[in-house]
Parts: sequence; structure tokens; C-alpha cells
Amino acid sequence: MAERAERSRFSFSRGRRSDAPKRKLTDRQRAAKERLAKMSPEQRHTHDPNKAPNPRMLSSHPGEVRITSLVVDELGRALRKILKLDGPADVLMSLYFREARHLGPRERTIIAEAIYYCLRHLSMITWRMGTVTPVKAPRLTGLLVLALQYGVDKISDQILGKEKDTLLNMLRPKDSKAPKEIQAEVPKWLYDLAVVQYTDHKALFEAMQQGAPLDLRVNTLKAGVDDVIAELDKHHVKAVKGEYSPECVRLDIKPALTQWPIYKDGLVEVQDEGSQLIARLVQPRRGEMVCDFCAGAGGKTLALGALMKSTGRIYAFDVNEKRLGGLKPRMRRAGLSNIYPSVIRTEHDSRVKRLYGKMDRVLVDAPCSGTGTYRRNPDLKWRFGEDELERINSIQKSVIRSAAKMVKKGGRLVYATCSILERENQGVICEFLEENPEFELLDAYEILEKQGVEISPYQKKRFGEYFVMLPQLNGTDGFFGAVLQRRDEKKGRTEKESPALEGDAQESVQKE
Repeated sequence: MAERAERSRFSFSRGRRSDAPKRKLTDRQRAAKERLAKMSPEQRHTHDPNKAPNPRMLSSHPGEVRITSLVVDELGRALRKILKLDGPADVLMSLYFREARHLGPRERTIIAEAIYYCLRHLSMITWRMGTVTPVKAPRLTGLLVLALQYGVDKISDQILGKEKDTLLNMLRPKDSKAPKEIQAEVPKWLYDLAVVQYTDHKALFEAMQQGAPLDLRVNTLKAGVDDVIAELDKHHVKAVKGEYSPECVRLDIKPALTQWPIYKDGLVEVQDEGSQLIARLVQPRRGEMVCDFCAGAGGKTLALGALMKSTGRIYAFDVNEKRLGGLKPRMRRAGLSNIYPSVIRTEHDSRVKRLYGKMDRVLVDAPCSGTGTYRRNPDLKWRFGEDELERINSIQKSVIRSAAKMVKKGGRLVYATCSILERENQGVICEFLEENPEFELLDAYEILEKQGVEISPYQKKRFGEYFVMLPQLNGTDGFFGAVLQRRDEKKGRTEKESPALEGDAQESVQKE
């Protein structure tokens, strides 16, 4: 008895009494148990039956897919909710799967893939359906999506029923007959802007249609990149070093990472490689006063804290209390003690005014259209309109003006977005510099080179001193960054010309 009591103290669950009757497994539970037993170690680590499958890195296997009436009916039910586009698709999909507990892993995977296929190709699907609105005919929309994914011959006549002829008529037109913006799968207003701005707009649109990989930022306070790759390899997960960011690790699959020790213990954070480089543009030094002006959930704040070796002070401001509330547990997990989150009412909050002229570095990760994140958030294409662009552009200009007042002489201001539109990027900076001649534009690529980050000469020539990352060029989300510095006339020369900075930067890279 003593041995049993001792064992139960350390076991995850209390042992069943030996005389208690064993519960019988249902047919579904028995089948699930058998499937789990046959899984490889890699599959076992990525399998979580209570979680909605992530479709963004799943490949389709048409020959293995069995489309049942249950799949069609449940897909229609899911699309009825999600195609209202009244919230982020991943949130709505998680809520749906939480309710649909009767679905097995195979059905969940097919439905999840179909939902994201529908969102990525919603423009073409709507065009094919003609006068029928997808959200008002969710079952028919689901049938069309599945037919486009796997072929109409994979759906039995019994399931198609009376809708077979209608579906065949919808499949008849060729994609090439559709208007250009529909073929590109973007709203017309965005298509018109992108065609003018990008000579390689076709490659851009194609890249935006692809699923995004899983990028991790290694917390160098706790581990090295090689350590993380070796740990992942133990679990049969292939990972490689990022092409640009020194802290990046890229995975070829999307495991249930939040349940793994490397995540729980703060060794890694999920962050796109392009986003990681924004922190490198700020280039904070140990002991400095830094402000992340639009911190959100704190991804870039954590990266700044790690670069500063948890010294100095980082003020993390945001107007969204719920998003900022998630930063504190992430700080603890990362082992950072130099971050001070604070909710502000507006960019003119008294907390902001108290810091005027005191900050060494200020990062403005401005609210934006999110056009650079369509690989991850295809629903955003249809939820964000041209009228919203006007409003958000006004906020961006107001935010950078207010943030600039915090920068001391000789200090640095970094303006960043996850937008691909010049109006939100170069346009904002040009207007700001005209109004604020005390600031000058620094070469973003030179700043990165001093830290051992190499970007292609082609990009430097194409975008000048501005930092631009694009999915068709870099395999990352779309990002923009501009590095500005407040002139310090007393010192007689700018930080850009200072050999001391170059030495500090080189020393920092060697230590890291």
C-alpha cells in the first residue's frame, strides 16, 4: 500500500482500483487507439485529437480522401459561420471544432483544409457560383470546394443529389475566363494598387496564395539555434536554420508546439523570420531605454528584450488590454525582467508624454492592413476594405508623430508594418520626414549587415534604404521597415557615421 501511495504522488493520474470494472471502448475509440498505435513517433508528437488541425502545412492526398455525407454536411455548417467574415477565421474555426466533438481526426483534417481552400480561393468560387451567394448556400459551396480540391468524381451521386447538375455547371468555366483580380484572388482595390507598385505582381499574388511555414525565434538567453534543432531532431521533426535571422529556425511541419518543453520553458517563440529582423533594425544596446509603441501580444518586445540580455528598460505600450495581457506570462517563460507593459488610451496618453525626449530607441509596429500576412490569414483579404485603408493610414501618421516625440537627440525611431502597400509604408515616412527635418533616414540594410544579416544586393537596389521583405523574394511574410534618427547637432556627427557604433555592433555579434 505504501508503494502504491508513493507512486500516485508522482503520477499524472490517480491509479484505478484493481477491483474496479474496466470501461468498454466504443468502436470509434477502439479504432482511434489502433490508429495511434500505428503512428510513427513524428505523427504521435503532432497528433492532438482535441485541437483543430492546422491546414496551412497539410498536403492533400486525393487518392486517400473519402468524402462522406458527414463531411459535406459539417463543412456546410462550418462555412455558414465562417463566410460571414465577422471575425478571424482561425478563431471561428476553433469554436466550430470545439462544438463538433463527434468528428474524428480524418474528418477534421478534410474540413479544415477545405475551409482554408475556400478562403484562399473565395473570389474564384464566388465567380463560379454566379448569382448564388456562397454564405447563403453553404452546402453547395462546400461541394464546389471539395470538387475543386479533389475532383467531382470523388463525391458520390448519392451525396450530390439534386445539386449535381448545378455543381457541374459551376465547374465548367475555365479560370482564365475570370477577371484578372479574381484570378489573382485579391480584392480589386488591392489588385489595382499592387499592379502599379510591383512589376512582379503575378509572382507576388502566387506567393500570397501559398501556406506559410512555421518559423521559430530561439531565445538566446536560454539556448542556441543548434541546440533547438538538435532537440527537435530527437522528436523526428526536421528543422533548418533561417536564411536571414540569426535566431530563426524553420520547421517543415506544424507540431503541437505549445505542449513541448522547448516552448513551455521559453527556449523558443513562434515568429516569422521577417518579423524577427524588425527587432534587429532597432538594434537595442544593453542598458538602454526602449519603447515598443504598438506592442500588441509582445512578439517583437520579447525579441528586443533578448537582444538587450534582459538589461535596461523596455516600455511596451498598446491600446488593446486583452492582447497586451498575454505578454506577462510570455516574459516569465522567456526569463525577461526588463519589460514594463502598460495599457494606454491613445497615442497621446499621459504615460507617453512623460517619456518625451527620453528614449534611446522607439519601435512603432504600426497598425496596418496586414496585406503582408495573407499567407497565414487569407480571410483578411475579404474582411479588410479600401475604406478601412483610409482610416488606418490616418492612424499610422498620428502614431509615428506621437512616438517620435519620445526619441531623444541621437536616438533611433523604427517604423514597421506587415503591409505591402507604399501608401502605408514609404508614403507615411516621406510625409513624416517633410514635417520633421530633425529626423533623417538611415540605411536599413547597412544596419543589418553590421549584425551579420545579409540581404540580396537586388533588394538593396530595388528598395533603397528601406527594409522590405516579400513572400516571392524571401519566403517570409511581407514586411516594411524604415530606420530614422533624430539629429544631434551638438555631437557634430550622426550615429550612421560613428565608428564607435560599428565596433559595438561587431562586438555584440561576436558575443552572441
